[in-house]
Amino acid sequence: MAEKHFKYVILGGGVAAGYAAREFEKQGVNPGELAIISKEAVAPYERPALSKGYLFPESPARLPGFHVCVGSGGERLLPEWYKERGIELFLSTEIVKVDLASKSLTSKSGSTFIYGTLIIATGSTVIRLTDFGVQGADAKNIFYLRDVDDADKLYEAIKAKENGKVVIVGGGYIGLELGAVTKLNNLDVAMVYPEPWCMPRLFTAGIAEFYEGYYANKGIQIIKGTVAIGFDSNANGEVTAVKLRGGGVLDADIVVVGVGGRPLTTLFKGQVEEEKGGIKTDAFFKTSVPDVYAVGDVATFPLKLYGEQRRVEHVDHARKSAEQAVKAIKASEEGKTVEEYDYLPYFYSRAFDLSWQFYGDNVGDTVLFGDNNPESPKAKFGTYWIKEGKLVGAFLEGGTPEENSAIAKVARAQPSVQNVDELAKDGLAFISKF
Repeated sequence: MAEKHFKYVILGGGVAAGYAAREFEKQGVNPGELAIISKEAVAPYERPALSKGYLFPESPARLPGFHVCVGSGGERLLPEWYKERGIELFLSTEIVKVDLASKSLTSKSGSTFIYGTLIIATGSTVIRLTDFGVQGADAKNIFYLRDVDDADKLYEAIKAKENGKVVIVGGGYIGLELGAVTKLNNLDVAMVYPEPWCMPRLFTAGIAEFYEGYYANKGIQIIKGTVAIGFDSNANGEVTAVKLRGGGVLDADIVVVGVGGRPLTTLFKGQVEEEKGGIKTDAFFKTSVPDVYAVGDVATFPLKLYGEQRRVEHVDHARKSAEQAVKAIKASEEGKTVEEYDYLPYFYSRAFDLSWQFYGDNVGDTVLFGDNNPESPKAKFGTYWIKEGKLVGAFLEGGTPEENSAIAKVARAQPSVQNVDELAKDGLAFISKF
């Protein structure tokens, strides 16, 4: 097959790819210079919609409604947008071999792509129970959620198993969001996870207590401190039960697994420097290989605010790192420089009528403030993290846009905290001082 040559190639078709394409267009790119190569069958879209609006029982979100860049309030980039600008979209195209030395990518069908500059935006893949040899984990109606195809299959199962039983395996982001949205579909929901409380990578016990109580009040059964060790299925191969460590058994018509992800870096092993499970980059997302950049989930980058290399799996960083890389690429071509990436970690979630945001670093001592009673009609509470006498992180449930903006400012400013008891008493009032 003939080689295809491009000045710029973005490998991956997720959120980062779409935002990178928009930044290229903003900076100036000629027709035929840029290509996006994606394993998915659709143009880049806002992935967070899959665990939220896509599965709503009423008026679910559907493409083309949530193509990038609507998630950040920007223009929606439909497939025609790329075509009109001469940006080539190679969809349903899986790259199976990468040779960074010769600047070539080879697809499963045998096509070769030659690039001048490469942006690695391959993102993550879900961790599957079959990876660990869990008995019966290949049964039908055991779902994972990473792309539109996964979401379509889960949605069909939810509709087919009306009023059925669903077991959510995992108590992290995906587990909590899918626990909520399956309950909204009138399913009987149970959540299972091994940790002592939900979302332990971010939540304190005090934060988690509210969400677990709220979910329990919605009729969701929460089983902590155990894991799924096997699955039973019927003669059709459909899952019927989840077997738990310790002997418990949960009936199930649907199982959804959300136990984390892995950055997709296998294609680059041995060709580029890695660190902390990702591809090591500088503050401009340049890797150790000339003309190769890495963004989003796969990048381990200098987190300037905390003086360390980190890898961040979140849509906000996917968007911003993609834009930074493109700015750096275009600036270097013109002999100019751009400012170093100075990222403030940000996480958020929405489920039921709840909405929380977190900014900064969740290390050090914690101070819980506000009303975190799950029985409250409109609970509003938060947590501050204090390390070495400075406030370094802030979490808020039920905040207004102004309050959320204020906790972001305070997390970046890292003000000194003289009295922790006073801070707990002040609560949200503390941020009004900054």
